[in-house]
Amino acid sequence: MKDFAGKVAFITGGASGAGLGQAKVFSEAGCKIAIADIRQDHLDEAKAYFKEKKVDVHTIKLDITDRKAYAAAADEVEKVFGGPPQLLFNTAGVNTFGPAEASTYEDFDWVMGVCLGGVINGMITFVPRMIKSGRPGYIATTSSLGGFMGGATTAPYSAAKAAVNNLMESYSQALKPYNIGVSVLCPGNIKSNIAEAVYTRPKGMENTGYNVTDKTINLLRSIHAQGIDPVELAQILKTAMENEQLYVLPFPNAQDMLRNLFENVIDQSSPEGAKRMEERRRKMFEEMAKNAPKDNPYRGSEDVGFAQARKDITWVKPMRMGPPPPPKKEN
Repeated sequence: MKDFAGKVAFITGGASGAGLGQAKVFSEAGCKIAIADIRQDHLDEAKAYFKEKKVDVHTIKLDITDRKAYAAAADEVEKVFGGPPQLLFNTAGVNTFGPAEASTYEDFDWVMGVCLGGVINGMITFVPRMIKSGRPGYIATTSSLGGFMGGATTAPYSAAKAAVNNLMESYSQALKPYNIGVSVLCPGNIKSNIAEAVYTRPKGMENTGYNVTDKTINLLRSIHAQGIDPVELAQILKTAMENEQLYVLPFPNAQDMLRNLFENVIDQSSPEGAKRMEERRRKMFEEMAKNAPKDNPYRGSEDVGFAQARKDITWVKPMRMGPPPPPKKEN
């Protein structure tokens, strides 16, 4: 898709972080913007920002896990803009950190409900409407580099993002006959407020196996403050959409990173390969530790209990944030 002028863009999580960056970049490209977000305060701030820029943006408070509310939001977009969006951005996401073995049903239900279920709801709600409109369109879904690998402290999130990657590849194949393109954005760290996602955790899903405190939230804030700027990320995504690129990895060495990740998969399919992978992992951690800046935000993570189990879960071993222990020597 080369021309965005006049097209309607619907952006979930559009009032802050990556979604707000997309709203800024695509409004400048001439799109009519509809922002959906779960936090009214963020919607108000975004609306004030665009009003000052003399850009007309329509805002909708939406919990993307609520299918009836999603359908109502789609109806509202059609009423306001005269039809369904040509551009759908599935951007809203949440995350929380803790040992996989300490996870609760609620940890999985919340994270996967938003990060995977919310994307599914967006596709089921809008794809038929986009097809029936008969107009060219594009869908861009924000996933994560974490979708290409497991994580001992990110199990629900990594699982959700892996499924999102696969889902978008399926839709990419399915929607080509309708002239609807698909991209899946797989960033690492983004300068956003995802550290505050726990404040949107629904009632009835509060039960977590993870240690989540003001100190761990503040640590996450400092980590995300060093991430890629949302506007820069949205500009990379826009270029990828113009080139109809399915996977979008906003890293200078993206192909090398993927080769290493897939090499790990291949290696773990044999005993000899598993040993090679562990040695590569050890060297990677040692190199990261050696080159880590003095203001590395991960310093002190163990002191505040970041990514650890809830304190009353005493049967979970403390997570190591550094390199893996050396292999045991065989007698």
